[in-house]
Amino acid sequence: MALKHLTKDTFKQKIFNFEENTEWKFEGNLPVLIDFYADWCAPCKMVAPVLEELAEEYKGKIDIYKVDTEDQNELAAMFMIQSIPSLLFIPKEGQPAMAKGAMPKDSFKKAFSEILKVELD
Repeated sequence: MALKHLTKDTFKQKIFNFEENTEWKFEGNLPVLIDFYADWCAPCKMVAPVLEELAEEYKGKIDIYKVDTEDQNELAAMFMIQSIPSLLFIPKEGQPAMAKGAMPKDSFKKAFSEILKVELD
């Protein structure tokens, strides 16, 4: 299952309409992880299969999206992405949290539990 890529327009529909709201207002139905990446980035390539596995394991509980920082530089700039991969965890309630760098699968699961408040059954 290929992860969905977000563009500026789909980001506004599914995550946050930054052109209409100044305060954070999450538009999604499920908690979200967004992977800000680039095709030339070696650590990003290491994280990609882990995210594919997690998307399967957490299907229906978490939406996982990718943003190509080369293609979507306005979105990358909005989140002040300096290094990639950068991973944005967005809970249903509360403020998003950013993590930088490649993470092992266990760290993602811990963040899903602590930040997104999602557990596997």
